[in-house]
Amino acid sequence: MQWINLIDSDQLNTIKKNEKYSLIFKHSTRCSISSMAKRRFEMDEDVLPKEIDLYFLDLISYRNISAEVAEVFQVHHESPQLLLIKNGECILDLSHGDISAEEVAELVRN
Repeated sequence: MQWINLIDSDQLNTIKKNEKYSLIFKHSTRCSISSMAKRRFEMDEDVLPKEIDLYFLDLISYRNISAEVAEVFQVHHESPQLLLIKNGECILDLSHGDISAEEVAELVRN
């Protein structure tokens, strides 16, 4: 999986302005549930359309960016959390066991 590390506010601006799909995976490196959700998501990566930009946010290292994500995309912070963004709007917000590459793929295809 080709993650783009989300490490600064400029990237959030890029995601917000992007007309195509972007996905943000918020991950806590200290949480076994988050690690399990990430592993499961990555195992199903082949169902994801190739045109989606995949951003990875390490919540421990970049807490300030995580707070900005919640504010910019008007979502409640969770960990782990997956956000699908299109045209500057969060159109899918999944957390914990609900994180699913197949659900993302289905929404993008329709």
